[in-house]
Amino acid sequence: MPQKRPRLQQRKTNPFDAWTPASAAELYGLDRWGQGIFTVNDAGHVALAGPDGNPGIDVKNLVKEIQMRGFELPALIRFTDVLAHRFRVLHESFAKAMREHDYRGAFRPVYPIKVNQHRHVIEDIVALGGPLHHGLEAGSKPELLIAVSHLGDPDAVIICNGFKDAEYVDTALLSRRLGHNIFLVIEKPFEVDLILDRARALGIAPLLGVRIKLSARGRGAWESSSGDRSKFGLDCQEIIQAVQTLKRRKALPWLQLLHCHIGSQVTDIQRFKTALREAGSFFREIRKLGVPLTRLDLGGGLAVDYDGSKTNFASSANYTPQEYAADVVDAVSHVCNEAGLPHPDITIESGRALVAHHALLVIEALSCTGPDETPPPPPRNGVHEVVRRICDILEGIGPKNFQEAFHDALQARQDALVLFSHGHLGLAERAAVETRFRHACRLINRHARVLDYVPDDLAGLERMTAATYFCNFSVFQSIPDHWAIRQLFPVMPLHRLREKPAVPAILADITCDSDGVVDQFVDLRDVRHTLPLHPLRRGEPYYLGVFLVGAYQEILGDLHNLFGDTTVAHVSSSSAGYAIDKIARGDAIMDVLGYVQFTRDGMFNRLRERVEGALKRGDLSFEESAALTRRFELLLDADTYLNSGRAPVKFEL
Repeated sequence: MPQKRPRLQQRKTNPFDAWTPASAAELYGLDRWGQGIFTVNDAGHVALAGPDGNPGIDVKNLVKEIQMRGFELPALIRFTDVLAHRFRVLHESFAKAMREHDYRGAFRPVYPIKVNQHRHVIEDIVALGGPLHHGLEAGSKPELLIAVSHLGDPDAVIICNGFKDAEYVDTALLSRRLGHNIFLVIEKPFEVDLILDRARALGIAPLLGVRIKLSARGRGAWESSSGDRSKFGLDCQEIIQAVQTLKRRKALPWLQLLHCHIGSQVTDIQRFKTALREAGSFFREIRKLGVPLTRLDLGGGLAVDYDGSKTNFASSANYTPQEYAADVVDAVSHVCNEAGLPHPDITIESGRALVAHHALLVIEALSCTGPDETPPPPPRNGVHEVVRRICDILEGIGPKNFQEAFHDALQARQDALVLFSHGHLGLAERAAVETRFRHACRLINRHARVLDYVPDDLAGLERMTAATYFCNFSVFQSIPDHWAIRQLFPVMPLHRLREKPAVPAILADITCDSDGVVDQFVDLRDVRHTLPLHPLRRGEPYYLGVFLVGAYQEILGDLHNLFGDTTVAHVSSSSAGYAIDKIARGDAIMDVLGYVQFTRDGMFNRLRERVEGALKRGDLSFEESAALTRRFELLLDADTYLNSGRAPVKFEL
């Protein structure tokens, strides 16, 4: 699980006396985690920043256009321009580092397909990466088929990782005939003979790599996947044995790539520095064994600064892509220069840093339950003693005694619960205590906010008194890492940012699961447990954006409560402002039912049997049976999410 940062000093007051769109950008950290990609425009809407300071894409207007085309929220918007920007950042960082170190090898990165396997994403990556010779990495047979069918650049490479069988190996070998620069990476000892046997049988010389186990480990939520106990790779003795086998079978010239991997989302650059020194030493020593290595694949791990804090916290990174590139090139060139070895081509498998920024999840807040700020009325004569006591506590709360008042209020509430459980307190009296207790907590929290340090017993008041905004989406489908490993994603309103948000809130999804909430948010100093939002207005939509969700979230999403994939739109800049290049409707109810082996005919047959039985019993009229059957049929083709944008179909009975 991600490590917890210590709570630091909190802001005494909101620093924005005159609220502006820039104030909103600062409050939500947009300037920190947004990497200059997103901004807040003069209308108070989040916008994709335009080139040279020109107006960019107004996200709220884009959302309205998507809805006007007949597509529903939630929607995932992929910005092609952002993906192109991330390509430039990565390649220009390495180009600069190689110039500064007079590096004579090439930079040939690959995109790991597992990070986001969706077809339109792969097509965009291949198109944008083509001029840069950006290749693909496959970790399974389905991903290998994607790579060999979509990548057409002979100067780009395909890296074949993962468990391999004869079918996997044969497909990779035969794909060499298509001109693919495809490397089969040996990750288990048995794969040496498997690959050599299939290569001899097919008469095709393979390009081979070998993956080493580094003792160095990454830092962050995935650090346990690396190190001596990592799932993949050969240890020192296994490497020696593999080289001996290749020599004996006269296949040593085929081994040209050394592969290693420190982990995903490596937050601390020092961990990379340690791993790079170890990997460089492996490269030097394996070359001494007579292996003609010409390429070094350093795997993935380049982190995304989700919270904008630029620290080694699990949702951040204390380095930039430029610093990472400089350290990689410096370490490899240093080892090679000392040993008199030619500089190898450098491959990295950065997927998260490439695609995370380009996807934005848009959700709509449908309703809100929250604290009633109206002070409760004074109690009538004759009320129970515990009710009078909580009223006295509430009236006496002030800046000097609020912590003591909190302890007294807790005791009064506990006494009320005990009395209620034993039948000595009525329902109305318990409600009176709980209403006043919640109001007392809100008042106490206002006093606590101005403290330099909030005592531990008061630290949970912000969360306790927060409003809950119910939003039309599924945490488990769209941001599963928030539920599974408490990954932080930036969240903020997409509009109304000329107004100062004043409602501390958490987000709840529409699944029937208490874990379907977002109650941790990015913050410069610590993890926030509430998000400042605006009050909902009757009849007016309220849109929120969940940012940096382009890596892993779509493919890891599950079908909890059978909520399926969302609407997806691909958007790019154009002379008219923007163009919706591709748009796909989310899963229909029948789509997700099919995933769990239900069929349309089977469900209709069962429904008809039930309808006929109800008709015979007189429990259902013919008009009602027709309406029910029609409703059933329409719902099978409807979206799995709530219908908040159009009126329901009505039937006249």
